[in-house]
Amino acid sequence: MAQVLEFKLPDLGEGLTEAEIVRWLVQVGDVVAVDQPVVEVETAKAMVEVPCPYGGVVTARFGEEGSELPVGAPLLTVAVGEPAKEPEGSGNVLVGYGTQAPAARRRRVRTGTTVANGTARQPGTAAAAPRAPLPVPAAPPTTPQPAPAALVGPVPVISPLVRRLARDHEVDLRQLTGSGPDGLILRADVEAALRAGAPPVRPAAEPAVPAPVAAPRGEGEVRIPLKGVRGAVADKLSRSRREIPDATCWVDADATELLRARAAMNASGGPKISLLALLARICTAALARFPELNSYVDTEAREVVQLPQVHLGFAAQTERGLVVPVVRDAHTRDAESLTAEFARLTEAARTGTLTPGDLTGGTFTLNNYGVFGVDGSTPIVNHPEAAMLGVGRIIPKPWVHEGELAVRQVVQLSLTFDHRVCDGGTAGGFLRYAADCVEQPAVLLRTL
Repeated sequence: MAQVLEFKLPDLGEGLTEAEIVRWLVQVGDVVAVDQPVVEVETAKAMVEVPCPYGGVVTARFGEEGSELPVGAPLLTVAVGEPAKEPEGSGNVLVGYGTQAPAARRRRVRTGTTVANGTARQPGTAAAAPRAPLPVPAAPPTTPQPAPAALVGPVPVISPLVRRLARDHEVDLRQLTGSGPDGLILRADVEAALRAGAPPVRPAAEPAVPAPVAAPRGEGEVRIPLKGVRGAVADKLSRSRREIPDATCWVDADATELLRARAAMNASGGPKISLLALLARICTAALARFPELNSYVDTEAREVVQLPQVHLGFAAQTERGLVVPVVRDAHTRDAESLTAEFARLTEAARTGTLTPGDLTGGTFTLNNYGVFGVDGSTPIVNHPEAAMLGVGRIIPKPWVHEGELAVRQVVQLSLTFDHRVCDGGTAGGFLRYAADCVEQPAVLLRTL
């Protein structure tokens, strides 16, 4: 007799607590192999395919496409053929994230809050250990029957989306019987109750309370939910503004020689070198001279923590919103290696295949907003980092060169920094050195 095992949404790491189901890759009744991708989900950081650690027949799926599930909620159940031995799972739910973990290290499900934290740490592991045998559902959830009136205690709901759906439609969750494991109330249960005319949250004897008057909405008004990538960016930028006392300084630089140096490098044969890679080399060289800016503030300990490695983030605009992929150990890479890694991460950003590990752990950010055709900006520091170098467009401008007026390729550089980690002298020194490297690329030879 087959044993039915439940596969839960695994811990995706880096503080992520929920994910949206984008597309189911299997149907009920399909036979799946160990580690076969079964669903595509989108988190606040990336879009990933989640493989199932069990092999067998899919007996049920939980969650419709477009719905959000918290970490630890059931994804699907699989009937396996050997009930005598509990499968251990493959351990390969996501690259870098396992399906099993010791009980003491399993993380509790946190609902209602999406955390977008850029602090480098090791990814968590998911608690997807097999449960006791579950009955195979014979049909989709039916209309829930009212629970006894004497029902008291906590309502078996773990999804904040289910609670919000019930609250918005005045459905009393205490009157519902969940169709999920251990009586868990699912979104389908609330929707079925709505179709059947569920009792309202307020008891009949309770005096009616006038509903709050909604703010008037203008004709043609468009409302865009702050969720997914957009919501994560909003949360992170808001936190940066609340916690970081930032300041910005800027300078114009003559980039003519930098462009000539790049053209000469690319004319010599071999892989092409990108301008972003040369700017990244300038950043790492400047951080070697001014390490105060490669740091973060430990607010609890009231300490500035300087970091030995430079994990360089770069802002990338995609159809899904702004993301900041991270080039690991940028200080150890040459221009060719940086070019290749920028290309790989940019393509992954465009296709939505960046992993949580690709988007976290940065120590300094390079923001090339010149691609938007603008000269300058005062960017918000990418919390919890301490600084960001912004680069505007490079355009011909009149410039005094060697005592004469000439047309040169000019760029504006700006540095936004956390004033807690350093004073203006350090920030100005960093920016001036970066500008000197742009104007005279040979300055970089001193750091080789």
